[in-house]
Amino acid sequence: MILRKFKIIVFVIVLFVGSGANAQNQENDSDDSKRTSLKWSERMALSIMKSHPESYQIDDRKEAKWDYVHGLVLLSFEKLYNRTKDINYYKYIKAYADATIDSNGIIASYKLDSYNIDMLTSGRLLFNLYATSKDERYLKVLQLLRKQIEEQPRTGSGGFWHKKSYPNQMWLDGLYMGEPFYAAYTVQYEKGAKLEDVAKQFELIQAHTTDKKTGLLYHGWDESKLMPWANPKTGCSPNFWSRSIGWYMMALVDVLDYFPKNHPKQKELVCYLNEIAKSVAKVQDSSGLWYQVTDKGGSEGNYLESSGSSMFAYALAKGANKGYLPQKYKNIANKAFDGLIRQLIATDTDGQIHITQACAVAGLGGKPYRDGSYSYYVNERKKDDDPKATGAFILAALELNR
Repeated sequence: MILRKFKIIVFVIVLFVGSGANAQNQENDSDDSKRTSLKWSERMALSIMKSHPESYQIDDRKEAKWDYVHGLVLLSFEKLYNRTKDINYYKYIKAYADATIDSNGIIASYKLDSYNIDMLTSGRLLFNLYATSKDERYLKVLQLLRKQIEEQPRTGSGGFWHKKSYPNQMWLDGLYMGEPFYAAYTVQYEKGAKLEDVAKQFELIQAHTTDKKTGLLYHGWDESKLMPWANPKTGCSPNFWSRSIGWYMMALVDVLDYFPKNHPKQKELVCYLNEIAKSVAKVQDSSGLWYQVTDKGGSEGNYLESSGSSMFAYALAKGANKGYLPQKYKNIANKAFDGLIRQLIATDTDGQIHITQACAVAGLGGKPYRDGSYSYYVNERKKDDDPKATGAFILAALELNR
């Protein structure tokens, strides 16, 4: 009798524990199902927020700093907020502005006299923050960044130096860093008075960095032709870097948001976009992705790179969605996105997603000296979840509605 009661008790315990474990498994399965049913844009955004609970921590920052990488990622969050209306994305953006801008509207980590064009990018976040909050601090910073544009050193032909410490140099990166902010400001506060000057920056880059043979654009141009990396005849750097071309293409599609169709420079900018889209499509790998050094796929050390590939996917998709590019480019963008998901997106044990094979940083000149050689680009360090990749990935996912 005692043995029978013992067996019944054990059976009940096993049944209870088993039911609890089953319920837990069902709950975990439900969480996994919810997570994987989200669009890729939200999956990446939520993964970023889990890794970096405070938005200033993006790029593994320990202290709040005004920087272009935060601008890129949080601009993708702004577009995600506009799509989903999830207030947590808006709060995440605002938290960065409030961590970097003090009560008097001063950014401790920003120095006007450095004339670093990278510093304009995060200013794009402040247009919407000011419109929705009417916080005068944001307007004060917008006006300060506009002052930087007014004082930014220029080449003899009128192009913005990349920064004060890089005299007479224009880099493709700089077109994304400066021109969308400049265009947005002049349209919102100056009735578009400076759109011609915005277009001029693209005209100079297009004229001086385009390779006649491939149609691709070199990373940088030194008007003085004095830099050791500069071609003595053209002033161009020696190689094509995918992310720099990606910055340029994103700059074009974002700046075009502010150019009315009847503006005399609008068709010119659309033409530039079509030219570079055609050239980039020719060197797309069969995987759908692009190599770190754009035209040297298969060469020793070269690799399929995630930030440039994500930027191309975004720019091509947005260009097609806006009618600037033929619809075939949306197919090319989707192929690129398929390649990213298949080859460069990893899922961890918590269900968070990560993007791999991103070039952490690349530039020209400086200390230690960067010569722009093939060897230089392929040997720069890689970083998983680099914000230049995560931000561009979210933008691409939104444009493709994936």
